[in-house]
Amino acid sequence: MSDDLLVLNSGSSSLKFAVYAVSDAEGATDPRCRVRGQITGLDARPRFQVEDAGGDTVEAHDPSNGSDGFGQDEALDFLLDWLDRDRDGQTLRAAGHRVVHGGQAFQGAVRVTDAVLDGLEALVPLAPLHQPHNIAPIRRLAGTRPALFQVACFDTAFHHTQSALERRLALPRHIAEQGVMRYGFHGLSYEYIAGALADRLGKADTGRVIVAHLGSGASLAALRDGVSIATTMGFTALDGLPMSTRCGALDPGAVLYLLQERGMSPEDVSTLLYEQSGLLGISGISGDMRTLLDSDEPAAEEAVAVFVHRAVREIGALVALLGGLDHLVFTGGIGEHSSPVRERICRQLQWLGVDLDPGSNDAGTEQVQRDRGRVGVWVIPTDEEGMIARHVLRLLQEQGPES
Repeated sequence: MSDDLLVLNSGSSSLKFAVYAVSDAEGATDPRCRVRGQITGLDARPRFQVEDAGGDTVEAHDPSNGSDGFGQDEALDFLLDWLDRDRDGQTLRAAGHRVVHGGQAFQGAVRVTDAVLDGLEALVPLAPLHQPHNIAPIRRLAGTRPALFQVACFDTAFHHTQSALERRLALPRHIAEQGVMRYGFHGLSYEYIAGALADRLGKADTGRVIVAHLGSGASLAALRDGVSIATTMGFTALDGLPMSTRCGALDPGAVLYLLQERGMSPEDVSTLLYEQSGLLGISGISGDMRTLLDSDEPAAEEAVAVFVHRAVREIGALVALLGGLDHLVFTGGIGEHSSPVRERICRQLQWLGVDLDPGSNDAGTEQVQRDRGRVGVWVIPTDEEGMIARHVLRLLQEQGPES
């Protein structure tokens, strides 16, 4: 007999989910995905779509039936009702949540309690555009299903292995002591890739690895034997690489200029940096890499070129910290699916011993380096939901639902 684990990734306009079956067998560590899907358009026209484990669509429709006011709470209630009908007698044993920011207090997945919830709320100022939406379904479930075992899993936790030197910002000490420091994000993705690469190599000592998580949000991480030593995102998820609509690394003086000389409000600057910059801002066309690669407009090519240039530059910095490179792993929507972006990045890394095989790269095989290449080049799909499910199952086994 197996029960279900629900994994939720809640944002401002969407609710992504996955349902995993977990066995009662002692020592079971690998939840099996039954279905995954999302409810999108919460700020416009809602759309509910579910796929089975093989990726085939099993249901797709408007969950609101055309009614107004279908927001985050309504989306969660709809999903739970749908799951109650779908489970065929199985029970919902636990729910795991992706939470962007864990601050300094949460350095690993944790069972949700009232005290934990208060701690998550206190971190909202560090991730104001993400944290409230991550917390909302946790509170909703705590109210509607108080007996449900809930677990918070953090995008920052994987990077707590980084040194104090790496995490330090050159600001006065009293400000650093208030939590203004480098945290890093995409940690659930990096944690999954670290384990997946170790599985493929058949050993834990994977050496010096750079993982390129390239998608609408994009970052790089340097791992030594699966442990994070540096990453491009810092205090917020704005830092590092230019992204779909986020600016990436920016001279703080530019922000001061916008505030002091251009008369922009903090709210306007926040909207500019999070929603109007990056690939969209440079191109003036789109934040979608596929659209830019298909465009003949010079501004589209410039946006792609800046993205590649910054990725190469940051990889060089991370290689310096690692003292060399053994493996380069591409993941995320762009990293997994855009062979032209992989090719352009790797072409500028030949001096490192990166030797991409064009045929393998275009075919989308898992390893895409030539046989003579000194650096292993991989394309490995990430699975943040699966990583969350593993953390939930581990805590269930360690603590038990009644503890």
